[in-house]
Amino acid sequence: MMSLTTPRQHGPRQVSGQRTRLARAASSRRRGFTLAEVMIVVGIVLALSGLIAFAAFGRNKEAKAKLAETDLNNLRSAMRMFQVDFDRWPTDEEGIRVLWDKTALTSEEDQAKWKGYLEDPMPNDRWGRPWVYRAVGETDETKFELSSIGEDGIPDNEDDIRSWRTEEEQAEAGASGGSTPPAGGN
Repeated sequence: MMSLTTPRQHGPRQVSGQRTRLARAASSRRRGFTLAEVMIVVGIVLALSGLIAFAAFGRNKEAKAKLAETDLNNLRSAMRMFQVDFDRWPTDEEGIRVLWDKTALTSEEDQAKWKGYLEDPMPNDRWGRPWVYRAVGETDETKFELSSIGEDGIPDNEDDIRSWRTEEEQAEAGASGGSTPPAGGN
């Protein structure tokens, strides 16, 4: 007869159950990340996002400058069409506004000949500054000059976009055998 006070023998099933509970308890303590691990991951994410933002910002600046060159070339093309129709460039007073607004012309005869050279007005460059227009160029009196003072807003420096070449650019082009005009050259 078995007594009620005899110790119960532990079978293999009960021992493995205890090990499983202990293993689960130990693993539940290790499931979370330490503060150091979280900080390392945050640092890596910030570094990567900074590099991506830097690359994207650089591309954005470059793209804006290319778009401004395209805008300048569109204005130049419209100016050439105006010159063919009127046998002159727009005056300084008329400016480039005459390309999309015939009321910029003073003579009714000219207004009657006007055909509309740009569908959409383009009074400002990509940085929101007015285009700089001169009917008689300083570098060549037979050609107009059209330019943007670029992103920095300071005239006569490397980020300007112009319809003509400076003497320095012409000398460099001559020395390298280049014959391609800049974004401009009427």
